Amino acid sequence: MNTTTALPGGTWLLGDREVTRFGYGAMQLAGPGVMGPPADRDGALAVLRAAVDAGTTHVDTSGAYGPHVVNALLREALHPYPQDLVIATKVGADRDAQGGWPTARRPEDLRRQVRENLDVLGVDALDLVHLRAGDATGPQPGSIAEAFGVLAELQRDGLVRHLGVSNVTAEQVAEARGTAPVVAVQNLYNLAVRHDDDLVDDLARDGIAYVPFFPLGGFTPLQSAALSRVADRHRVRPAAVALAWLLQRSPNVLLIPGTSSVAHLHENIAGAGTELSSEDLAELDAIGR
Repeated sequence: MNTTTALPGGTWLLGDREVTRFGYGAMQLAGPGVMGPPADRDGALAVLRAAVDAGTTHVDTSGAYGPHVVNALLREALHPYPQDLVIATKVGADRDAQGGWPTARRPEDLRRQVRENLDVLGVDALDLVHLRAGDATGPQPGSIAEAFGVLAELQRDGLVRHLGVSNVTAEQVAEARGTAPVVAVQNLYNLAVRHDDDLVDDLARDGIAYVPFFPLGGFTPLQSAALSRVADRHRVRPAAVALAWLLQRSPNVLLIPGTSSVAHLHENIAGAGTELSSEDLAELDAIGR
């Protein structure tokens, strides 16, 4: 592993583990609709190895990706895992035959999903487990205390090292923190989707990571005249500016952009290092206001 590569953004202390703020999200390594095997299996293995070779120490996955396909690829590509690599996974949803994401947050569901992650990844304890709340439309109100309490029990049993929450409201974050320490919150957030602005800042003050998913807009890529102007000034692609803005937004923001291409991985790394001026940031901040 190349531990000397300086990735953009530096590092963040995730619980008791220092991770690179530029990480890698593995969801795109599954087949269409995040179901089944990848079209290019060798390419999927190559991009995982390239991410680690570039110095990345934070990889995001889930047993629901495939299902189990991405975790199996991670094990084949990287096991035995480098000591400094943190693999974050998610529980709280299953997959159905139609490719849906049915909620699975009963105690027995969560225990089963943790066991499945352990078995497929080939580890004795999971570095970080996020409880996925809400549904495909986003966070939903309601208590997550029982479900998060189950994960806290599994943490006390030594099967999980650190806990996080995903697709949650600020109230649910507070509820989870009242049950057990939370080291990361993973929600939809990018230049155009800014509903978590206050939460990002609150978590930063408390030393908790914020991990935005769909940093480039998700299924509808970010498009904005302001974004294009800033990108043109720096002679980079708009995606590079969107990633750089997230890294400069707050020191607790951890990036997990996904790709199935080694070339695109390196393009993302280079783009995220774009230095944005105060003028750039003011122009970009207006996009989501």
